[in-house]
Amino acid sequence: MAHLLMIESWVGSMSRLLPRALGEGGHRFTFLTRDLHHYLRSAAPADGPHPLLAAENVLTADTNDPDALLPYAERLHALLGFDGVLSSCDYYLPQVARVARRLGLPGPAPEAVAAACRKDLTRRRLAEAGVPGPAYELCADREQARAAARAIGYPLVVKPVDLCAGMFVRQVRDEAELLVAIRALDAFPVNARGQRREPAVLLEELLTGAEVSVETVSADGVAHVVGVTDKSVGGAPAFVETGHMFPAALDPAEAAAAVRTAVDALAALGLDQVVAHTEIKLTPAGPRVVEVNPRPAGNRITELVRRVTGVDLAAAAIDVALGRRPDLAVHPTGVASAAIAFLVPGGGQAGPLDGFDGAEAVRRDPALVELALAEPGREVRPATSNNEYLGHVMTADTGGAGARRTAERLLAGLTPRVAPADRPAAPAAVSA
Repeated sequence: MAHLLMIESWVGSMSRLLPRALGEGGHRFTFLTRDLHHYLRSAAPADGPHPLLAAENVLTADTNDPDALLPYAERLHALLGFDGVLSSCDYYLPQVARVARRLGLPGPAPEAVAAACRKDLTRRRLAEAGVPGPAYELCADREQARAAARAIGYPLVVKPVDLCAGMFVRQVRDEAELLVAIRALDAFPVNARGQRREPAVLLEELLTGAEVSVETVSADGVAHVVGVTDKSVGGAPAFVETGHMFPAALDPAEAAAAVRTAVDALAALGLDQVVAHTEIKLTPAGPRVVEVNPRPAGNRITELVRRVTGVDLAAAAIDVALGRRPDLAVHPTGVASAAIAFLVPGGGQAGPLDGFDGAEAVRRDPALVELALAEPGREVRPATSNNEYLGHVMTADTGGAGARRTAERLLAGLTPRVAPADRPAAPAAVSA
């Protein structure tokens, strides 16, 4: 049995998957956070207790300050004895790598993780290694952005270099929209975890084509490819993920090209001892890297992978954090494809959520694997990132690549009801 130090976490599905995998592996964990209320404010899952109750210790420290965190982690290590360090939250992955190195524990190179978690550094490393990506320019001010946009050409993509979930990523068609996007970023100087953002803006060529992600586990210098997931995107001019299917329904040659590009990207960044989720755009000119995430995929992709292959990427993340070789053998599950479709608020929907029409029919559908719906009373607003979902459906297909079609059919049967502004929403009911 190993003892792991978990430094922060997302409050979504991975906050439950990692503790579950730790428990199933017979491991213990100590949870370290700067703000325990951030997690207590998130509702416990309907089917079980709050995941932090599985922790052996829950401690607080300034996880945003490496000068304070590193010596504190050393003192904890002397008292409690850790075998590995991990997190599921992108904003703390560089800190985790630094702590692991400081404690002499397994982990990826901190420099590699830092480069993967900063989109501008990723672009630079990949370009230097000849890994294909979009034309780009890092801009420190508006004048530089105007000039860079003219050089790259409209339409283009505006990105923060250090945010997640598609926050503030926008397609812009002209200089007026460019300045609006930059002003929106300027008004968000601190992220959700209290970390001051890098004020520079990344401008990128707009890539066209289908988008996929390559799920890998790197250990002992070898990147093991678990599979390729497809992605649907909506919410223009934002880029909101509306669904995924595993495995992606791709031509074998196209899938192989995406895999080669993702593995080359990991090598260019120097990433090892990580589970990674590398997003690839399949353009007419070939695969292009969108971004490299040195942690297991979010948005329940890990569950899609597990349902099809039997491979548990959360457990693999624990194994590589312990310096162990993960079990990546595919075990027959009888499932050929699995898909998730997200309920994304439309542009005209705003106000308190009153409930959903069609939910009972979807629950009774034999094709349903998983249904999650937001509680009544939640404030509904037009989606500008992956943070505004109102729920999802998950399906599986035992015969082929039909899971996406089924998920989209079920999702079409759900209609959120938004209460009028002068009437409070219905009281919360038991969640699905």
